[in-house]
Amino acid sequence: MSRRIKGLVEFEDDNGAVVRYLRHPHGGGLVSPAAHAHEGAWLAETSYVEAGAVVHDGARVGPGSWVDVDVVVGARAVVGSNVHLGAGTRVGSGARVGTGARVGERVSIEPRATVTADQVVPDGATVGGSGTGRRSGYGRAA
Repeated sequence: MSRRIKGLVEFEDDNGAVVRYLRHPHGGGLVSPAAHAHEGAWLAETSYVEAGAVVHDGARVGPGSWVDVDVVVGARAVVGSNVHLGAGTRVGSGARVGTGARVGERVSIEPRATVTADQVVPDGATVGGSGTGRRSGYGRAA
């Protein structure tokens, strides 16, 4: 069940709890009132940004993507369609996360790094990147 009141969208989850989101002015994505999405970011209408998350200026989040609890998406980072960014993940400025990627919890994606389409990044990994458009591998965070 959902209802709309001037930019407020409410859902009843499977446990009967009411979850509230606000529509972002650029793209219409759903943002928890306990999250912060910069007005200069663009969030696709079917994207979700959960409580404690921060989406910085110039970042783009594609359709069907889920920015989980306490995630930070850096300035000018691009998150493709149907991506899940696990809780506590950090996406650096200018980084790119490809369509369909599944990023685990507490992952660090360095500035300008690339996660390829459909890639699965395990919990606690670091995705390195040292140059624009350069794709780097990942390894376990120490």
